[in-house]
Amino acid sequence: MQHDDNLTAKLPHFVTHLECAMTGERHEADQIHNLSRAGKPLLVRYDLAGVAKALSKQTLAARPADLWRYRELLPVREAANIVSLGEAMTPIVRAPKLAARLGGGDILVKDEGRLPTGSFKARGLVMAVSMAKALGIKHMAMPTNGNAGAALAAYASHAGIKTTIFCPEDTPEVNVSEIALQGAAVYRVNGLIDDCGKIVGEGKAKVGWFDTSTLKEPYRIEGKKTMGLELAEQLGWQVPDAIFYPTGGGTGLIGMWKAFAELEEIGFIGKKRPRMIAVQASGCAPMVKAYEAGEEHAPRWENAHTIASGIRVPQAIGDFLILRAVRESKGFAIAVDDDAIQAALDEMAREEGLLLCPEGAATYAAYKQSLKDGRVSRGDQVVLFNCASGLKYPLPPIHRTLDRHKPIDYAAL
Repeated sequence: MQHDDNLTAKLPHFVTHLECAMTGERHEADQIHNLSRAGKPLLVRYDLAGVAKALSKQTLAARPADLWRYRELLPVREAANIVSLGEAMTPIVRAPKLAARLGGGDILVKDEGRLPTGSFKARGLVMAVSMAKALGIKHMAMPTNGNAGAALAAYASHAGIKTTIFCPEDTPEVNVSEIALQGAAVYRVNGLIDDCGKIVGEGKAKVGWFDTSTLKEPYRIEGKKTMGLELAEQLGWQVPDAIFYPTGGGTGLIGMWKAFAELEEIGFIGKKRPRMIAVQASGCAPMVKAYEAGEEHAPRWENAHTIASGIRVPQAIGDFLILRAVRESKGFAIAVDDDAIQAALDEMAREEGLLLCPEGAATYAAYKQSLKDGRVSRGDQVVLFNCASGLKYPLPPIHRTLDRHKPIDYAAL
């Protein structure tokens, strides 16, 4: 990672306190926290008037194109605590052929598969691990459907922090192998991610590890928030009409919604917001059910199943924050089935050369479905989040061969 600060430098620091997302109760910064006293996620708050004075768009534009360019809006106080594996700004790739075929909106794919460990989980975990290093945490544990565990293992090993990770027994092989190879003790569990989460929670008292589960610590959301900061900057400090986001635990959706509020407060964007659209799989759609029922909390989804394992989260602790962002933005929650996800993955790969992960493909399937039912307009500029490299998932076998010792019918090729 390039730094225009040397590594002994204090970073500009504007964190004032942490705040309970439900009650607004203040908690001290610079101490180890999991949930708030009310048992809800904690949000990091900043002196945004101070940030507005300290940071201009010109200053920002001159910095290296990485996640740390937004340091005034991040919680790490000292450059020495940054545990980086090279978090580059991820590209926005247009899908013009598919846009033309669907009637002319602007389809932008934010390709998060270019980050370290091949997924957007790197954003959240680089922040959680950097803060863990700053706070002296020695052992971190988490439940994972795959990519978050891989990111935690990589960053924690880089920082010299021990990790123990639990994943559902059907987690893709490549994820389990990569977690182990990157230095974590990883266990397959006969259950789903929330069952793994219970083991992490119970082990906290017995082993003393730090619970790094989604939204059970305050800093993953600050890392994921950089997706919103980056997106606004890449679009010339404008926001798109809609963001389709694959939603399991929902940290990224909540984080982006927070990012847009902070950007408006420091004068970088106006009042316009993208409609936040939470995309789930029909085999695990607790947010869709709660959204449609007008509820603020989503009961556990029983017998969750989908090929998009990253969004197979039966119950999310940040459910009310996800639903709040969706409703405040005049967005919606939508479920797509596995056949539509697979078809979307195939179509995007064949037509645009973009290999999405299943969760990313779910956003394209959801966009098509939303166009059909009129929930988004044909002229809308939409951003689809591809949250991981499609290369991390099983790919179809191909059996076509050619015998070089026999005459080759070139016309048939």
